Amino acid sequence: MAKKRAAKPDAREQKYDRATSWSGLRAGDPIDVEGVPGRGITFTFLAHVTNRATNETWVEAVGGRDGRRDVRSFRPEQIFPRGALKKKGTGLSLAEQPGLPLI
Repeated sequence: MAKKRAAKPDAREQKYDRATSWSGLRAGDPIDVEGVPGRGITFTFLAHVTNRATNETWVEAVGGRDGRRDVRSFRPEQIFPRGALKKKGTGLSLAEQPGLPLI
């Protein structure tokens, strides 16, 4: 009988740390993204990702225009609680001020 080889860990899992909660957000929470042009664009938080080799971080979000469900990546500084970008003087993103109240 042939010996079974142990399954190799997914290379993606070895290279990246993925967290489904970050800065007060959990997967599925609505967010605003600064610098995305257009109206009617909505996103929900998916994960905060860190590249172990380079220590770079980004936020993965799901959404887009007209109910699309595209997965997009953004710099953490672009992520705000839903509705925060409509208010004047909001200032800080969730990366700069973790735990801002989610609207």
